Amino acid sequence: MRFFKRAYIRYVLHRYAIKHEIWEAVTSKLVLLVGLTAVEKAHLRELSTLLLHGKRIFGVQGLLLTEEMRVLVAATACLPILHLGISLFAEWTDIVVYPSVFRVSRDETDAAGVVHHEERVLSGESWGRGPVIVAWDEVERDSVQGLPGHNVIIHEIAHKLDMLNGTANGMPPLHVTMPIPEWSTTLSAAYEELNRRLNHHHPTCVNPYAATSPAEFFAVFSEYFFCAPDIVHGHFHGVYRQLCLYYRQDPFLRLSAA
Repeated sequence: MRFFKRAYIRYVLHRYAIKHEIWEAVTSKLVLLVGLTAVEKAHLRELSTLLLHGKRIFGVQGLLLTEEMRVLVAATACLPILHLGISLFAEWTDIVVYPSVFRVSRDETDAAGVVHHEERVLSGESWGRGPVIVAWDEVERDSVQGLPGHNVIIHEIAHKLDMLNGTANGMPPLHVTMPIPEWSTTLSAAYEELNRRLNHHHPTCVNPYAATSPAEFFAVFSEYFFCAPDIVHGHFHGVYRQLCLYYRQDPFLRLSAA
């Protein structure tokens, strides 16, 4: 079985490889990739090729995606799994791209069993085994500069990784070498401290949305880990270390050496 899987991957990489000129045009502008080695960039291209071949990336509400736009989405989505593997994306198939922020309307049941009708405006969303949904204007802004620590694709991919254990709870399936108590203690302490600072109206160096829930804490800090690693490294070093172990990457070191 493994032989056939490897053979299939080799076939896809040979038959459907992202064209060199498109890959270079897209990735040369991606600030997220600064500091990656040539080997890492080559591997990211392979992962992006597999994602583009295995999933549908399409626009809605009249948005027509060019090949460059699809490659940009794929490369960004694959950065968090650069050293984890494309198999972590096996349980879902679509990336849906809206032109801009989109409105969702749904019923939510609170802890008391009361149903509330909610309408929200979102720039991204992830559904269990369903699609990743993002707003293109946010993706485009994030790829060039954007806000420090903000990347809607990485945020939603972090939710997807988190949900691999069945629910979004801020604890993705950890590697066997990572003690669960150390992860839980470190992230819980940082989450509680962030909530304390916000409750006392003290300034924070990260998006307050991280204090919404442990799931959002993990997703927001994953954004900062890749997009503003100096902030996590300097102010939440324990969390930074845990994310290094999980993602098997060190963006702060990578940027420092660039």
